[in-house]
Amino acid sequence: MPSLLIDLGPLRASAPYRRMWLGASLSGIGTSLTTVAVGLQVYDLTGSTFNVGLVGFFALVPLVALGLYGGAVVDAYDRRRVVVATSTGLLLVGVGFTGQALFDVGSVGLLYGLVAAQNGLFAINNPARTAIVPRLLPIGLLPAANALTNLSMGLSHTLGPLLAGVLIGWWGYPGTYLIEVGLVAVALATLVALPSIPPEGEVRRAGLASVWEGLRFLGTRPNVRMTFLVDLAAMVLAMPRVLFPAIGATALGGGATTVGLLTAGIALGTMAASLLSGPLGAVRRQGLAVLVSVAGWAVAITVFGLIVVAAPGPAPGGGAHPLLWAAVAVLLLAGAADAVSSVFRMTILQAATPDALRGRLQGVFIVVVAGGPQLGQLVLGATAQLTGEAVAAVAGGLACLVVLAALARHQPTFAHYDARDPTP
Repeated sequence: MPSLLIDLGPLRASAPYRRMWLGASLSGIGTSLTTVAVGLQVYDLTGSTFNVGLVGFFALVPLVALGLYGGAVVDAYDRRRVVVATSTGLLLVGVGFTGQALFDVGSVGLLYGLVAAQNGLFAINNPARTAIVPRLLPIGLLPAANALTNLSMGLSHTLGPLLAGVLIGWWGYPGTYLIEVGLVAVALATLVALPSIPPEGEVRRAGLASVWEGLRFLGTRPNVRMTFLVDLAAMVLAMPRVLFPAIGATALGGGATTVGLLTAGIALGTMAASLLSGPLGAVRRQGLAVLVSVAGWAVAITVFGLIVVAAPGPAPGGGAHPLLWAAVAVLLLAGAADAVSSVFRMTILQAATPDALRGRLQGVFIVVVAGGPQLGQLVLGATAQLTGEAVAAVAGGLACLVVLAALARHQPTFAHYDARDPTP
């Protein structure tokens, strides 16, 4: 019987993987700090949830453009060189965030530009990291490695928002962004220690033809394609993060502290599910597990919206409303469901894709995984402007359930995907 606790086998099996995992965890905390800080800074400067949603737009464009092309770069060059170069760029962007806050520039346009640069670099950096993993570990350890990735993300998205809420109150935006610079610098040092990882098989020159080859592969592989489509349904239609600043200011009260708690609620769920992910390695019907977990996410977001509807406003004296804790608990369940979905979606992609195409498919993956929530910020931000934040959350969760049901009916073989026969 498999252990209930997370499998640490990948960390024991490979020192290079262990170093990369540590670096990703540290840089993730820094990125989460910046994500929360930018949203709050834009809201402070404009007072508009829609303008906070535009942060997602300026992140989405470089994610889509460079995510696809970046995957081709990953398949054409030494993957260690790619992650080191892009991590260096992320460090410089962190310096830019710190500088604009330190000198009180007060430019929303500059913030949007820095967000675009950060996400463009991330769109190349992340596929390179993910494509490296199957070269460092045997295929049997991939589910455990992906659970560890989720644990890293959970730690990052828990500590980052919580620290952001505290640090912004203590040291303001300059001090918060400076912490990110320090974390990314340490992460960069761990990546320099990776061995050389050149691409295997026939190397295609990075370019449009190479990108198109990866898209053609995806177009003919329905199971891999479904992992992207179901995640898009969840993230575009039902990612509530853009709503948190306004909910913290009005419905639930508590301001920046509430925003940090709501954001951390999702991450805590991710972390809890990852810590208890031991049995996931024995799951064979991985496609069905993805469908069930995405449905769980949609139901949880719908309930979160209903809780916000029930909240009459901040507590007397301006504190957080008692229903805040119910909202955090529901978001914790949402994060747990998303963690299970993520483990199996990544495993299906890694197991069913040949090494020569992993970078390009991981490029598409990052467009979906990172770009979907950014587009979701724009969608829910615009919806909230018309209907209010609570209604936007409820409508998003219900829309996700409808689209998920339609996708499962259109591609019924996905529910029967068997991990012992990884058919793409």
